[in-house]
Amino acid sequence: MAAKVNVSLDADLAIEVMLLSGATNPQDAVELIVRDFLARGRRTDARTGEAADAHRTAQPTRTVEEG
Repeated sequence: MAAKVNVSLDADLAIEVMLLSGATNPQDAVELIVRDFLARGRRTDARTGEAADAHRTAQPTRTVEEG
C-alpha cells in the first residue's frame, strides 16, 4: 500500500488541473499531472543524461600557455 499525502489547493487551481487532465475529481487530476511531470523528467534524463554526466559533454577549458 502506498503512503497517502493530503494537499490543499486553491479551488480555481484544482478546477484548472481537472480541465487540463480530463479527470472528474481533483484527487485524480493532481495525481495524473504529477505522474506525467515525473515521466517527462525521466524521458528527458534518458535522452540528455543526468547532471552527473555533464563532464562528458563539457568543452575542455583552454589555459593560457606561458612561455
